[in-house]
Amino acid sequence: MKNFLSFLFIFVVLFSCQNDKRVKSISVKPLPIIPEVVYEYGYNTNNFNVIKDTIRRNETLGIILDRHHIDYRTIHSIVQSVKDSFDLKKIQVGKPYTILSKKDTTQQAQVFIYQPNLVDYSIIDFKDSIITTKNLSKETSIRLETASGIIKSSLFETLESQDLNPLLAMDLSDIYAWTIDFYRIYKNDKFKVIYEQKYLEDSIPIGIGKIHAAYFEHNGTPFYSFNYLADSILGIPDYFDDESRNLRKAFLKSPIKFGRISSRYSMSRYVRIYGRHKPHLGTDFAAPVGTPIMSTANGTVIKSSYARGNGNYVKVKHNATYSTQYLHMQKRAVKVGDVVKQGQVIGYIGMTGSTTGPHVCYRFWKNGKQVDGMREKLPAAKPMPDSIKPHFFEFIKPLKSQLDSISYPKLIEEKVLQDSLAIPIANS
Repeated sequence: MKNFLSFLFIFVVLFSCQNDKRVKSISVKPLPIIPEVVYEYGYNTNNFNVIKDTIRRNETLGIILDRHHIDYRTIHSIVQSVKDSFDLKKIQVGKPYTILSKKDTTQQAQVFIYQPNLVDYSIIDFKDSIITTKNLSKETSIRLETASGIIKSSLFETLESQDLNPLLAMDLSDIYAWTIDFYRIYKNDKFKVIYEQKYLEDSIPIGIGKIHAAYFEHNGTPFYSFNYLADSILGIPDYFDDESRNLRKAFLKSPIKFGRISSRYSMSRYVRIYGRHKPHLGTDFAAPVGTPIMSTANGTVIKSSYARGNGNYVKVKHNATYSTQYLHMQKRAVKVGDVVKQGQVIGYIGMTGSTTGPHVCYRFWKNGKQVDGMREKLPAAKPMPDSIKPHFFEFIKPLKSQLDSISYPKLIEEKVLQDSLAIPIANS
């Protein structure tokens, strides 16, 4: 009886509450929405107005800051403070920049961030009394990737059809420059390659690194190449085939990729500037101003200077026997002591010194005497020492195995087609 009365009491109370219009519903206030913290270039962007733009024609840092409400006195202080750590002259039209400004009515700029490429960026922070500059780089990574193809028209088109970086074609043509004529590629020539792919933040491809190994089948003949450091003194790796033979010749025939010979080595050549005949102890390669000039062989820069007749010039010592010199440069790209690789850009075509047109005068020394480099019987590249060949063969074994296991895209497509057309045999 006691339990029944208790139950009855509870029921009555609940029923009366439901019918009591005075009972008010409880309102629950929604929780405040906390904005997600977003960091960019090391700053919490929630604390700023973020303005992204690109450098316009004839625009300077001062013009940009003025547009974002920085007074002239402060602009002058900023420019003076950063001139030693940030080259204001290198701001290029079309390059992106970011302004972080105050979140108030002034919208005054606080930070300027300039990005000359996808990886590097410079920060000028003037939000406090102390102006700071930082030159930084975004996090990048490198992964080994593979590619292959069967050429139908050109190597470039084959790579493009597979959304592969066309720079692979340039690198392959450099590796096989003395083995394969890439102007006479045969239809159905094949290639495989193991190379470094560079990524920004592990997801955005930003270029390729070195090729570790490659295979090129040209007119039915196979050519392997493996990147290997055989010369520990210069510290420059070369490409060798699967029998340890160097794929490179000792010297390039020309210090420029595109151009023409405008004047040859001569012991008596009429020089218009001087109005008389005199020896011309070099070969002139004519090309437009700004054309890259390459070192024709591995070596060390022993001179990088300016002389009245030579203009801007560079001299490279290749070994105890050979040296080369490059005259009339618009600009030099190396300094004394630099170790350079064959094909590396060391300067640019110009008209400095005694010259009547844009060209590079290429001079060649053998045993301290200037000779005609075009007539010189040039040596083969330095062979691999026998002492390191066992290590080389062990080194290339896994790379060769990986190359051999790479399938060609066409063969994969054919297999898929065959599998799709295969008709199962019915049980009898």
